[in-house]
Order: sequence, then C-alpha cells, then structure tokens
Amino acid sequence: MLSVSSVLRCTTALAAVLLLAACSSTPGNTRSGGEETMSASDRYQATRYSIQQDRGPTQQLDPAQIREVIPVIESRTLAGNKSPYTVNGQTYRVMPSEAGYRERGFASWYGEKFHGHKTSNGEIYDMFQLSAAHKSMPIPGFLRVTNLENQRSIVVRVNDRGPFHSDRIIDLSYAAAYMLGFDTQGTAMVEVEAIVPTLSAASLPAPVPVAAAPEVVPATGAILQVGAFSDLNAAEQLSSRLRSMTTRPVFIRSVVIDDSRQLVHRVRVGPIPDAEEIASIKARVVAADLGSPYTVRE
Repeated sequence: MLSVSSVLRCTTALAAVLLLAACSSTPGNTRSGGEETMSASDRYQATRYSIQQDRGPTQQLDPAQIREVIPVIESRTLAGNKSPYTVNGQTYRVMPSEAGYRERGFASWYGEKFHGHKTSNGEIYDMFQLSAAHKSMPIPGFLRVTNLENQRSIVVRVNDRGPFHSDRIIDLSYAAAYMLGFDTQGTAMVEVEAIVPTLSAASLPAPVPVAAAPEVVPATGAILQVGAFSDLNAAEQLSSRLRSMTTRPVFIRSVVIDDSRQLVHRVRVGPIPDAEEIASIKARVVAADLGSPYTVRE
C-alpha cells in the first residue's frame, strides 16, 4: 500500500505534466482538403470557427464566377512572410525567391470551414476563387498547378500558409480543386511551378468601369470581353448565360499566354455597332454579377 506522502508526490507530478501540456498548446490550424489536424485547443477552435469539420460548400459552385488568375507584380510585406516560423513543433523557412521553384507531390484542398476568415497575409479566404496555401513560398505569389492524374492545369494565387503535413506540398482552395477535377476526393498528385510576373504580364489591360465615358465605336463594331478562363467548360457556361441576354454573337477566343504558356479561353460578345447598346449590355452583365466587360481588339 502506498503511503500518503507517495500519493502526494504522484499527484503533484501528474499535475505538473498536465500543466506543461496545456502551456505548450499554441492557437492555430492546419488544412488538409476536407479534414483537419488541430494543434490548438478545442475551445479556441470553437470560438474561431463556426464549423468544426471542414467540408465543401453547401451552396452550389457557379464556374462562371471563378475568375482567372493573371500573374501581376505585387508588393510584399512581412504579413505572412515571417521566416523562420514554427507550427506544431516544426520549423519552416520562407524562400528568398520562388524563381525556378518546381515540385511534385500531393495537393489537398480546404473549404467552407475557413471561408470568410483571414489568410496568413491578412486577406479574406474565398473558397470560390483560385487561391492556395504553401509552406515556404513568398506571398502573395503565383503557381501553375497541374493535376498529373488528368493533366488539367490552372494558375493560382498563393496567399496563405499550409498544409502542415509532411506528405502534402500545397493546399488549394475548393474552386481550384474543382477546376483541377479532384474536389470530390481528398488529395491528388500534382506538379507545381512558380510563375514570376514580368512587366508585360503586369501591363495587361484592366476592365473599363461601367460608368466610363461613351467610347468611340469602330465602323465594324466593338467587341466586349466578359471573362477569361483556363477551363473551357467554365467559358462555355458563361457563353450560354450571355446568349440569353443579347442577340449579338457570343463566342470564345482561345489563346496561349506567351509568358505562362497557358491556354486561356476568352468569352466575348460582338461586334456591337452602337455605343448605347454597348453600355446597355455592360450594365446587364454587371447587374447579373457575371463580370465587368471591357472593349478589346479582335
């Protein structure tokens, strides 16, 4: 039989172990495509997120609303770029530059649990757009991601950290997983390749505001570009929506972007010979939340 002093010593030792374990817990989260491994306390997670288990969206995703990511030169701050940093006892370092970076490995995705919450660089995560989390790439940055199981390829903007699993190299937004064709499964084997924007990529024309002054219409009529997609199905769905809104020709112009070698499908309307009709079509497209059309040259 244990003496009273022995029991007291055991109890004291056990309390010390429990206290040390509690103090070593750090608020945070890791993402892994519909599942999660939490390093924080259950109480912290319950207050931070209204959903405890990650999942795909409860509302239907509209591919026409997924905006194409075009790499542009962006300024970088310390937000999300602290190096080194530690998560779950593992230390990570941010690359001094992503130039030349290419890697193959498993990708996962994260969805509704994190939708609307801040990413590592302070932006708001939108699972319906093409973004990603990476452990060591400077952010914001751009990656071309290719699903090696079906050869689909897209460009994503990296603005978050993760996934903190040794067997995964990137955590994609739900929309990115959808575009790559693995949204109904947890992971996929991918190849990621860094895209370093150039001045030519940054100087791509910006959408013209709907309230801009009336433009001069060429004799042959103007062409409006409504959207551009790496996925042909998304471009076709937008084209179908537009045909219900105008009697003018709606067509898809597929081109290869020189700097990225990516095939882009541009959805266009025209020619439209009248400035008032151009303004009317722009207004209807914006009201339907289908984009911000602007005039382009054929």
